[in-house]
Formats: sequence, structure tokens, C-alpha cells
Amino acid sequence: MKQGIIVKSIGGLYFIESSDNIYECKARGIFRKEGISPSVGDKVNFDNGVIAEILPRKNYIIRPPLANLDQLIFVVSVTEPSPNLLILDKFIAVAEYQKIEPVIVLTKIDLEKCEEILDIYKKTGIQIYAVDYSNENPAEVIRGILKNKISAFTGNSGAGKSTLLNEVCGDFKILTGEISKKLGRGRHTTRHSELYKLPWGGYIADTPGFSTFETNKYNIIRKEELADCFREFSDYSSKCKFRDCSHTKEKGCCVIEAVEKEIIPKTRHESYCSMFEEAKQLKEWEL
Repeated sequence: MKQGIIVKSIGGLYFIESSDNIYECKARGIFRKEGISPSVGDKVNFDNGVIAEILPRKNYIIRPPLANLDQLIFVVSVTEPSPNLLILDKFIAVAEYQKIEPVIVLTKIDLEKCEEILDIYKKTGIQIYAVDYSNENPAEVIRGILKNKISAFTGNSGAGKSTLLNEVCGDFKILTGEISKKLGRGRHTTRHSELYKLPWGGYIADTPGFSTFETNKYNIIRKEELADCFREFSDYSSKCKFRDCSHTKEKGCCVIEAVEKEIIPKTRHESYCSMFEEAKQLKEWEL
């Protein structure tokens, strides 16, 4: 029995990278009966061209199906298109819920100031970087973030994912053109998942853009769990006057007090309140 990681899945075939080679395998029929399907990123045991066991996952996203992500890197342009902070915060909440580390990379900072958005997310404790291709070489910084981790890039069409990936990975000839093409693909294009191995350690996966990513299809976060997906709330949410405080409008809410003192960014709290209202509308059968 060998062990490895699934690096590609297409047409019912799984390509597994082991310590000595890449193997083409099929999945045992029992997985289908149990409602389980192997996914890119899964660590598996296999033998004679058959996946025998899927090892426990630490997280999973549905489309494209990816397991065991260490981080989601959100490529956000500060202009053309302008950032939608509510959508970004929804993404971040899903990442936090799944125990995937969110990382923000700002692009097009030569066209528009980025200090305001930098300040917002620095206050949250989320990693955020601004890349300036004209005055510095951002590649080494991003390579350091990617090293020895399984990472997925996502972002709006036109946000600069392809440019960033080619800057970071172009010198190493790891099919960056193919990654870029997949990242910018149209909604009707056939999808398959794949991990691309980095020469300095780690893998890159592709994901759909913001415009095609409907967070409710990935994880439905109950209103009671939502505050835990906003990490900057953690120092205050347990100190509220009422144990069942929703952190939206109550008197004696320490989260709201922190917002008023500009410790917690107002835009983040606004996103939270909007998401809380959406979560309140969910029916029990949807959960």
C-alpha cells in the first residue's frame, strides 16, 4: 500500500503524487455507496491503481472540489474593478469557517491609493500585501507565502491573478499560462481540478473567480457561528452584557463599542451585520 496526494482529477481518474512517482488510479466503488468522492488535495492510500482509503480531511470546498487547503489567496484590485468589501468579507468568512488561512493581495496600486483597505484588514490580523510591479519585485514575498503550503488563488476577473502568477512562477516554467487560462475561464468551460507543484515547495490550485463563487453553495454559516468567522471580534464578543448578543444592535455589546472606538473597522462590522441578516432568513431545511 502506497500513500500520496491527489494532484489531478479528471473523468473519474485520479493522479496521485507519491514519494517516487505519479500514479493513475480509480476510486473504489464503496466510496460512491458511502457518498464520498476523492478530491484533489486528498491524502490517500492506494494500491494496484485503486484508491483504497481517503485519509481524514482538515477542510473541503465544493467547486472546484479541493481538500486540505492551507490558505486562500484573494487577489483584489484597488480599481478597475473596484473592490467589493462585502463579497470579500463573505469569502474570508467561508475561509475562516473552513479553517483555511485567508491572505489578501492588493493589485493595481499604481492606479489608485490602497492605504484605506490596507488599514482595514491590518486591523483584523489578516495577512494583506500590496504588490507594486514598478517599484519592487513582489515575487519573493509571495513565494515565501506559498512555500510548503497548499494554496488556492481566487479573485475577480481583471483583478490581476494571471499577472501575479506569471510574476511569481514564470521563471520556473510550471505551466503558468495554463493556470492563468483556467483562472480566467468562462463560466461554461469544462472544469477539472489540479494542483501545480512549486519548485520551492508547496502547491497552487485554481479556483473560480469571485463573480462565480456563491458562498452559500460552499458553506452555510449559521448566525450563531458567524461571529467566530470574524477574528477581530474574538477579544470582545465574550465580554458583551448579554450571553446571546448578536453584535448587531444590542446595548452593552462590546463588539459595537470596539467599532465605535475604531478598533474594529466599520466596514467589517457592516459586512457582518449584512451576513447575519442573510443567515437569519435561512430555513432549517437549508441548514
